[in-house]
Amino acid sequence: MSNVLQKANWKTIKESEVKVALLPWGATEAHNYHLPYGTDTILAEKMAELSSKMANDKGAKSIVLPSIAYGVNSGQLDIPFCMNLNPSTQKMILRDILQVLTIHGVQKLIIINAHGGNQFQPIIRELSVEYPQIMVCNINWWVVSKGTKFFDEPGDHAGELETSCMLAVAPELVLPLDEAGDGAERRLKLKGFSEKWAWIPRRWVLTTADTGVGDPKAATAEKGERFIEECVGKMAEFIYEFDKAQSESDLYE
Repeated sequence: MSNVLQKANWKTIKESEVKVALLPWGATEAHNYHLPYGTDTILAEKMAELSSKMANDKGAKSIVLPSIAYGVNSGQLDIPFCMNLNPSTQKMILRDILQVLTIHGVQKLIIINAHGGNQFQPIIRELSVEYPQIMVCNINWWVVSKGTKFFDEPGDHAGELETSCMLAVAPELVLPLDEAGDGAERRLKLKGFSEKWAWIPRRWVLTTADTGVGDPKAATAEKGERFIEECVGKMAEFIYEFDKAQSESDLYE
C-alpha cells in the first residue's frame, strides 16, 4: 500500500490498519527571489512522505494525508499573493480532520509543519479536550536536527538551509543563486525584542527587502541531502515509536 493517501486506492486502503496519520502543513508565501511560493508545502510533503515510508518499513502503520498549503501570514499581506490563514481558521480545519480520523479509528495525528508562522500548540491544547481519544502532536521539521551542523548560516527564511533543501528536493523550481537577494534582515531595536523576552509579529516589508532572511549563496544540494537524511531518520524513529504507544501513559517514563 502507498503510504501517501493521494496515491493510494480503496482496494488497499480498505484492508489497511492505519494507526498514525501525518498532515503536512505549509504556507504560500514569497521566498526571496529564487525559491517558489510553495517552498514550505513542498518540503513538508517530502519530509512527511520520506519519514512515513521509513517508519512503515520498520513496521509502523502510518499514512500521509493531503497537505494544507495555507499558513499564518498576517505580517506578509503587503506582499502580493502571500496567502494568510488565521489561527482560528486553522483550528476549524484541524477540528474537521480530527472528526474524520476519529470516525475511521485513527489513534494518532502528527502535524508536519514547515512554516514558522504556524503555531499549533494552543490549537492542539484546545482540541485535545474535544477529541481526547486521539493523540495529536506537532513536528517543526526544520529543527529536528541542528542546522548549524550542516550549514554555515542556516538563515530564517529562504536562506542557506531552506535553499539547500529545495535544491535537493526540487532543483527545477530554484532560480540560479546569483539571482537571489542577500536576505539581509532589519532587526527590531528595542532591547526586549532583541533579548526575546518581548514579542511582536514581524512586519515583513520592514524586515527584509527581498522577502528572504538569511543569505542563500552558500546553499548546495549536497548540504540539503545530508540535512534531510538526518531529519528523516529521526522523524521516522519518532513515528515508529509513536505508532507503538497504546495510550498517552506510554509516552512517559
